[in-house]
Amino acid sequence: MLQKIQDQRQLAGSYWEASRPALRTDRQLMGNALFDVAVIGAGFAGLSAAMKLAAAGVSVCVLEAEHVGYGASGRNGGFCCLGGTKLSVHQLVRRFGLEEARKFLAYQVAGINQVAQRLETWGIDADCHSKGEITLAHRPKDLDGLKAEADYLKENFGIKSRALDKAALDKEGYGGPGFHGGLHIPYGFALNPMAYLYGLADQVRRKGGRIYGKSPVNGMSRDGDRWRLDTEHGFVRAKGVVLAGNGYAKETVPKWLHGRTLPVMSSIHVTRPMSEHELSAQGWTSETMASDSRILLHYFRLMPDRRFLFGTRGGIFETEPSLKAMHKRARQDFDQMFPAWKTVESEYQWYGRVCLSRNLTPFVGEIPGMDGVYAAMGWHGSGIAMASLSGEKAAGLILGTVRPEDLPAALQQPFKRFPLPSLRKLYLQGAYWWYGYQDR
Repeated sequence: MLQKIQDQRQLAGSYWEASRPALRTDRQLMGNALFDVAVIGAGFAGLSAAMKLAAAGVSVCVLEAEHVGYGASGRNGGFCCLGGTKLSVHQLVRRFGLEEARKFLAYQVAGINQVAQRLETWGIDADCHSKGEITLAHRPKDLDGLKAEADYLKENFGIKSRALDKAALDKEGYGGPGFHGGLHIPYGFALNPMAYLYGLADQVRRKGGRIYGKSPVNGMSRDGDRWRLDTEHGFVRAKGVVLAGNGYAKETVPKWLHGRTLPVMSSIHVTRPMSEHELSAQGWTSETMASDSRILLHYFRLMPDRRFLFGTRGGIFETEPSLKAMHKRARQDFDQMFPAWKTVESEYQWYGRVCLSRNLTPFVGEIPGMDGVYAAMGWHGSGIAMASLSGEKAAGLILGTVRPEDLPAALQQPFKRFPLPSLRKLYLQGAYWWYGYQDR
């Protein structure tokens, strides 16, 4: 099993890359190799699965197209929070019933707690801050909905959230002319996702797992009692496979994936560090993770070094003109929402892919008709906690320590295929126009 050192890393230009020393390079797969399990994708889900399997004595490798941190796990906004679905709690209750909705919410909280415990146990300083998260009403009429949401969460899920009016927002440091109230939920925290991801990769290596960089899987086929995963310079044969590429997965590996997910773009800007005078001028001094009440939401937070992170949803096409326009719109939105900071430079800007499914829920389980092939994908823009726990659960399914019925029903449904999948980005563009109209 000859190997060579991977080529120069492809960088996203993110603040996270600049904030941490470069991770050790993982060798490229050369020749053929035999493992019990092969994991595709070195993000939160894939590395969590590999770590769990390696700790159980299973021989496992991770095949990564570029390097640890290249995909969404190294590009996101660093919100370790509730989420993983585009369904509201009301929609979850209607689709799965109240008890299953409660089970799914408890699963999300368990994911948050797991990440916090890992960081503490491994002694990783990931610049953690924020006690929970806040959703800000971008229109006066949205405040009543947030208040009703607080009552609903308390009555049905036992969550003691807080509804804040405009005066309370200003007092607590959530200053902005377009914020008319808010709903604070006491779960989650912010962190440097690359610091956590590097620590997770290190744990995989320490426990005996192998990570291969610059080793994209280009084909997958049955080979006797094993699956064969072909890369550019070799192949791996394994009895079990975990698909954990999320929005960076290759749709033909396996063919079952084609048309079942929809990667869209999310843009992030990070400013230079600001002075206390600049923060006070805007009235934003809170370090709480925040987003607004738009369908095409904005998400933002003040970081410990006094930089401000600002992210947007809404990009669809990954072309240079489209990405340039997306970044430009993001900066325009930032200037409008935080007018006191119009002259504050964005020192970093990058983007990542958010993985949507037609179900609007993740899938963690065995792929129908593909014995031994499991998926852990579809985080809908909130993957740090959900992907970390779900990767571990996928490993548990392989080990037999987790049964499918042990997972929330919201995770058990395999992805449905989008109708006319070759056109799905075009009709999503129409949906985005409609969402933009609704967000006014």
